[in-house]
Amino acid sequence: MPSPTSVFRKGATALITGSAGGVGLAVAKLCASHSMNVILVDNNASKLSEAKTAVSSSGAANVETHTIDVGSISDWNKLKSAVEENGRKLDFLHLNAGIGLNSDWTDTAYFHKIFEVNFFGVVNGINTFFPHFQDNKAEQKAIVVTGSKQGITNPPGNPAYNASKSAVKTIAEHLSFDLSKSSPSTSVHLLVPGWTFTGLTAARGVTEKPAGAWAPEQVAEYLYQKMGEGKFYAICPDNDVDWETDRKRMTWTMGDVVYERLPQSRWREEFKEEATRTMEGMKLGGKQAD
Repeated sequence: MPSPTSVFRKGATALITGSAGGVGLAVAKLCASHSMNVILVDNNASKLSEAKTAVSSSGAANVETHTIDVGSISDWNKLKSAVEENGRKLDFLHLNAGIGLNSDWTDTAYFHKIFEVNFFGVVNGINTFFPHFQDNKAEQKAIVVTGSKQGITNPPGNPAYNASKSAVKTIAEHLSFDLSKSSPSTSVHLLVPGWTFTGLTAARGVTEKPAGAWAPEQVAEYLYQKMGEGKFYAICPDNDVDWETDRKRMTWTMGDVVYERLPQSRWREEFKEEATRTMEGMKLGGKQAD
């Protein structure tokens, strides 16, 4: 069985949403470095133009751009027609577009907008291009979905965002299971960045990469590493939080269910001391990431 990284090959075709900057652009450059054809998709036309120049100079065989709203079915249908012109099929699909809006429990529009982009942006992409990846028993193909640690550990503060990323994790897990049966040459991966310095960070007034954050290129490199290891979960550390800390936090979170604690117990005053003490003493088996 070939490595999932064999999808990064000369002449293969990659489509990446949210690729005008950040992690999406870094993954596009990774694809370009392997002489792939790269299709950049984003809702920011001016940034897409800049990204096209950057990806072209990174070695891509060909680069094209499409401006779409990933929450719009009609936009995906137009993109499908453009991609499939002359019988072209995708080899690599990275559903990366996402937003991080915040609001409160009275704002229905906020919940709808988050799910339209973060969740249905993924579902729409899978539904649109699933035929390119199903029943694949030939050359290696891959689908990558960008999730979030907030969709796993569920910290307080942004319920709609956390819920959307939790739903994305569930969808990706089901997709991996189903394609492993019908399409053994198509791998699926959930990319979960840690603290990463992107355009969203800069939009909050942070103009230089904080010491604790990773650069988007490090996230792309980590994805490549985890794909090479045949892993579904690519849960990135950063310069502040290592893999072992992430594992302990995730284990504690699942313990809320197993031990019938109150939800989000790690952030509740009555559990903080126990959570800290337990995680400090926690011994976890299994391979530790580099």
